[in-house]
Amino acid sequence: MKVTAVIAEYNPFHNGHLYQLDTIRQTCDTDSIIVVMSGDFMQRGIPAIVDKYERCQMALDNGADLVFELPVYFALGSAEYFAQGAVSLIDKLGVVDFLHFGSESGDASLLYRFTSTTLAHESDAYRTALNRHLKLGCSFPAARDNALSELFSDDSGIKQLVSAPNNILGIEYIKALIQRDSTIKPVTLARKGEGYASDSLAPDSFASANAIRRALFAGTQNRIPDRIKDHVPTSVYASLQQNTFLCTNDFSELLLYKMLQDAVSGKDAFAAYYDIGAPLSHTLHNKLPGYTTFEDFALSCKTRNLTYTRICRGLMHILLDMTQENADALKQQDYAQYARLLGFTARGRQLLGSIKANASIPVITKPSSALRHLSGTGLMSLRSDIHAADIYDSVRQQKRIRLSDTVSNDPLNMIRHNELTRQIIKHGQT
Repeated sequence: MKVTAVIAEYNPFHNGHLYQLDTIRQTCDTDSIIVVMSGDFMQRGIPAIVDKYERCQMALDNGADLVFELPVYFALGSAEYFAQGAVSLIDKLGVVDFLHFGSESGDASLLYRFTSTTLAHESDAYRTALNRHLKLGCSFPAARDNALSELFSDDSGIKQLVSAPNNILGIEYIKALIQRDSTIKPVTLARKGEGYASDSLAPDSFASANAIRRALFAGTQNRIPDRIKDHVPTSVYASLQQNTFLCTNDFSELLLYKMLQDAVSGKDAFAAYYDIGAPLSHTLHNKLPGYTTFEDFALSCKTRNLTYTRICRGLMHILLDMTQENADALKQQDYAQYARLLGFTARGRQLLGSIKANASIPVITKPSSALRHLSGTGLMSLRSDIHAADIYDSVRQQKRIRLSDTVSNDPLNMIRHNELTRQIIKHGQT
């Protein structure tokens, strides 16, 4: 049995994603497709537009066989940490033959050669150039691009290779596979359609998830724009019609409350959070009196060497109580500590037995079972996943109430979910 894995966010699932899964079936001699998908928060420091279970179902309805959740510490990490966490999870399942990803390059051999000779085991020349540009005040992505451009000054294609967002993630996936000495083979598909930041919904092109989200937010309650229909599978369009969509600013009040609580301890109040540190903590503390919304606050803290995305991720780490100590512990213990199953098809059920027999980490099919399998760093990671889901569900429920001005049955589900969190915390501390 041949198994292909995909790392995704599906925020939301669209025709470009469908094209990838269809291509895997047609060209990779694949029997089953496993998706490792971010939960309720995305790598760029934004919430998912709809929750992880709904996005999981979108994937299962359109070609995926099994969907596992990427733990929140990795889902909300830098490109490198995101890739290391996802690849470690895939590798530890013990059944995956191929890792398939989209890229602007579309040339897996080129990406592999570049990564294996340059980044998998960083040279002294690269590190020296990188540190020099960081000291000049460049953001990490800009410093990396400049360093590589210096090392490959005779190759005009290198800068383009390492500046395209999907190429960057692909390179990080390959680097993680090489560093793990994994037998999984990387396979890439040339990305078609609009770029990540595009707002275009041209009918003859694959729209980006960003463009689809913008169009959904421009719609009205119970009425999403008809033009979305051309860019997502039929099942996804039907699901989106039933949803309340979340954006970053929906978390504004909660973030402000959390930051005001912490800020009383001084300028270093936020330094211990994941990927913050003292300099950014001081900036956040100084800017806090002018706080209006999540997005405006992030923009106000942006500097030459601190990107808007990096700040948004840091703010989400504060909101979700994610610490640098915990992130470091996961890295030291080889990243993924478990594989939490979100959903599967009939074909996926058959593969699940093989995964349970071959995986080197516990396969969690329901959170309560984690109490029998996890401890220490693993339990911390799962508690963080559940806490993030609680925050997300609470904000979504409040938005639904504001939009409808009526109370549905959903609060009972939220209370049950929160009770599970309390049980896990209680058992984890005893």
